Amino acid sequence: MQFILTGFTQDLAFRVFAFERLGLDRVRTKVVVRADLAMTRRYGIQMQDLPLLCRNLLERSDDGGETHTVIFTEDEMNLHAKGCAAAKEAAALKRRAPRRPPSDNVGVAWRGHHPIQSARVPQAPRGIDEQETVETA
Repeated sequence: MQFILTGFTQDLAFRVFAFERLGLDRVRTKVVVRADLAMTRRYGIQMQDLPLLCRNLLERSDDGGETHTVIFTEDEMNLHAKGCAAAKEAAALKRRAPRRPPSDNVGVAWRGHHPIQSARVPQAPRGIDEQETVETA
C-alpha cells in the first residue's frame, strides 16, 4: 500500500490530513487522519512532522479494510516522543567529550623566562617634601 498526501484542513483544534490509499490494484481510496494540535504541543511534536507521522501511522495500521477515518491518538504521540527522547539521549552519549589542555600554564615552555617581567624595578628615593606630605595625608 502506498499513501499520498493530498492536503489538510483545520477543524477547530484538529488538523485533518487527507490521504489517498493506492492499493495493489491501483484503486485510490480516500483516508482522513485527525491530529489534536493541543496534544502535539504537549508532546513536543513539530507541526511540519505531522504529515509524515500520520502517513507512518497509516502504513503501520493499514489492514486493507474500509477504514476511512483514523485518529492520531495520544498513545501514538507518546510513543513518538519517547522515541525522539531516546534518539537524542543516544546522540548525546555518542558525542565526544571536548578536548581540554593538559594544564593551566599551556605555552610556558616555549615562551621562556623573561627577565623584564620578573625583575623588580628600583624606586627612586623620595625627597623630604614627599615624605612629609605622605605622612600628613
